[in-house]
Amino acid sequence: MRTIGLLGGMSWESSAEYYRLLNEGVRERLGGLHSARVVLASLDFAEVEALQVAGDWEAAGRLLARHARGLEAAGADLVLLCTNTMHRVADEVEAALGIPLLHLADATAAAVRTAGLGRVGLLGTAFTMEQSFYTGRLADHGLEVLVPDAPGRELVHRVIYDELCRGVVREESREAYRRVVDDLVERGAQGVVLGCTEIELLLRPEDVDVPTFPTTRLHVEAALEAALGGRDRPAVGSRDAGPDGSTS
Repeated sequence: MRTIGLLGGMSWESSAEYYRLLNEGVRERLGGLHSARVVLASLDFAEVEALQVAGDWEAAGRLLARHARGLEAAGADLVLLCTNTMHRVADEVEAALGIPLLHLADATAAAVRTAGLGRVGLLGTAFTMEQSFYTGRLADHGLEVLVPDAPGRELVHRVIYDELCRGVVREESREAYRRVVDDLVERGAQGVVLGCTEIELLLRPEDVDVPTFPTTRLHVEAALEAALGGRDRPAVGSRDAGPDGSTS
């Protein structure tokens, strides 16, 4: 079993989900008392968020690259950047490493393409929805990406930072997200990418009428494949689309 490095804390709510899913996946694949070999660097999200707001992506890249090198020094064989938004600096992090960085958008795009879809809606932070680092990466895989209108983007972003990153899950926000997804579907989205690791704490597959692509779970499954090899993949939850396009 290879050791997985988690570059997390952004927010710790989703990093905890990464840790849980990795260990459940290893147990389901190997059985018994097996658990994942993991090293974790948990950043102070307040510092990272301040750099996001300031638009100082260069400093953010240096910060994350430094912690990624620490994961490698601690014995990691591969690294997961446990946040969609901070893939804004994935190139800088990857350049600092001598081990693979498994890009979250690549794992997501592979699942969408394998499911036979070509046009998806994207929910995430304003940075993820409005900047090209993520939508462009998906487009490189041949996908057409739709994002909510301006009020929808503001709503989705606000709920992430003001609620989900603080561990608050509200039914009113779930309903609001459902309306945003319904609008994307009306505009032609064949599925929806849950492009923020916290969104999976709020929006469930049964809440929408099209396939969902939960990026945290897809990222975890890519890591399990890299760490363990070609054993059967575990189920990822009802109606979630897995990396092979299947649902369960």
